[in-house]
Amino acid sequence: MTVTRAEHRRRTSRRVRLRRTLVATAAVALIAGGVTVFALTRGPSTAPVAETVPSGEPTPSPTPTPTPTPLTAAQELLATTTDPKACAVSFTGDGIAFDPQLQAEDVRYDKLPLPRADGRVFAGWYPTVADATSLNTAERVNGADLVTCTDRERTLYAAWTTPEANSAEGTELPILMYHQFTRNPEGEDNWLRGNYAYIGDFDAQMAHIQDGRFYLPTWDEVSAFIDGALYLPKRSVVITDDDADSTWLEMAAPIVDGRNLLTTSFVITSARTEPTPNRFVVQRSHTHDMHRAGANGKGRMVNDDADTIAADLETSAQILGAKEVVAYPFGHFTDTTKEGVRRAGFELGRGIEPGYVRIGTDKLALPVVRIDYGMTVEDLEAKIG
Repeated sequence: MTVTRAEHRRRTSRRVRLRRTLVATAAVALIAGGVTVFALTRGPSTAPVAETVPSGEPTPSPTPTPTPTPLTAAQELLATTTDPKACAVSFTGDGIAFDPQLQAEDVRYDKLPLPRADGRVFAGWYPTVADATSLNTAERVNGADLVTCTDRERTLYAAWTTPEANSAEGTELPILMYHQFTRNPEGEDNWLRGNYAYIGDFDAQMAHIQDGRFYLPTWDEVSAFIDGALYLPKRSVVITDDDADSTWLEMAAPIVDGRNLLTTSFVITSARTEPTPNRFVVQRSHTHDMHRAGANGKGRMVNDDADTIAADLETSAQILGAKEVVAYPFGHFTDTTKEGVRRAGFELGRGIEPGYVRIGTDKLALPVVRIDYGMTVEDLEAKIG
């Protein structure tokens, strides 16, 4: 079909008028209160597709990325380990500014801080504010206790008392000294008969300590108590065994483990280098090779010079992985002995003189409560309450 020039002009004119009409319609829609947004879509047509947003509402914008909540100090500490038993222990209370510690559940607390402050005496860590306020000894937490947590965290609360109240308490701390053990109720018939505690008596004595909820201080607490910087309740006791004899390992150590009682085994490291028999026994020095007589028939610790003593104790400490306290062989010591102990970096020395540890006791001459064969639980009660 042939289109004349005049017909072509008419068709072109109609298309122009149609476009003008569309523009006018859009302007009317805008004036009427709507905002027209054109979006281009792919496809055979390149014509814009209009989406209408009601007047007065902002154009939608992308959702911002939320700012993550900062981790607490305890959470940051936990992020450093993959150990499922790890527990972040936090400390709070008046004047307390310690960082959280990473401990392990079902293991005894290790190296809990012992704060000091002028004019005050630290009275321990507690699981609640109420326990700290009332100095509830039965709930007091220290290195004799196993770590327990909720969602891998725990908070301990500090308690304080006054120097006057601490002195008025009048605590006399017994350090029990055991040696060998026997299953024979009649005892052993040899020259060391007195050293052998009947294991039935030992179990009854440990039951008395457990059932009586005695507080079992660690050696750093003993030191702070002597300084007058730490409050210990009257019903406190330290349990020790000398020599790490086979009878101790086979008979007695399982009893303190079963009763969850912190005990120190004083080890002669030239004779024994094995690790601790269980988690409730800490091994400390009974010297490396000085548990034998010197030139005058007494122990080497009163025959050798201070440097020789210090070197022996350094060897012992390397094997045990700890210093803190040494038990003098045969209980023999002199000022030279004590100087050797100081040079080796030990803070406490335990002899065999009978008595109790008090505020101000000589740290290098700690007395003991000796347990001999035939002593019953009633005998123990008479000595420790």
